[in-house]
Amino acid sequence: MRKLEIACFNPESTVIAQQGGADRVELCDTIQEGGTTPAYAITEQTRTALAIDLFVMIRPRGGNFVYSETELEQMRSDIRQFKKMGVNGFVFGVLTDNNAIDIAINTELVTLASPFPCTFHRAFDEVPDVFRALEEVIECGFQTVLTSGGAKNVTEGSNTLSGLVARAANRIVIMPGGGLRSTNIRSLMETTQAAYYHSSAITDATAVASIDEVMALKKALQ
Repeated sequence: MRKLEIACFNPESTVIAQQGGADRVELCDTIQEGGTTPAYAITEQTRTALAIDLFVMIRPRGGNFVYSETELEQMRSDIRQFKKMGVNGFVFGVLTDNNAIDIAINTELVTLASPFPCTFHRAFDEVPDVFRALEEVIECGFQTVLTSGGAKNVTEGSNTLSGLVARAANRIVIMPGGGLRSTNIRSLMETTQAAYYHSSAITDATAVASIDEVMALKKALQ
């Protein structure tokens, strides 16, 4: 059965996601930056309130995905702390100066996060060759890739997403995300045949998910 992950930028959205039938929450902070590491206290509060799976973003700042040693040490510390809170997985991605997958650092972080599964986030869409990057992300040990197919959104990247799903061949989950809404999810499903889908389900100027949108997304997947 196809599944739905909702990116949530506040505790209110996580509850809405669960009520609307989402299978998993990705908890982030700072919507203006596309998601950064959430506060420990909010994560603990969210974990207590949710029965569904909770993945946590590990991203110390907005901007690019090339990190200093100080920033990497913060990422390591955050992973260790969140592991104690009973989260179900982690979301991160580190690139080299030329926007390639940093195999050494990502492998280290995946190992540190073990036994919890890890998703490589949309830093993937910055790489020059998504098909080569796919093999490298698999090599690092990630279980999921969140991607718009290297495009601005899932609609523009749908053909590439289809190719990534085929290339992955069940070795890793390709999770389309980026501009995904109930209005385009059916056509994306037909094109890509992906098993997991990602949306913020935000339909207005707030940073809060819409329960109607979550329910519409979930219904489309059934």
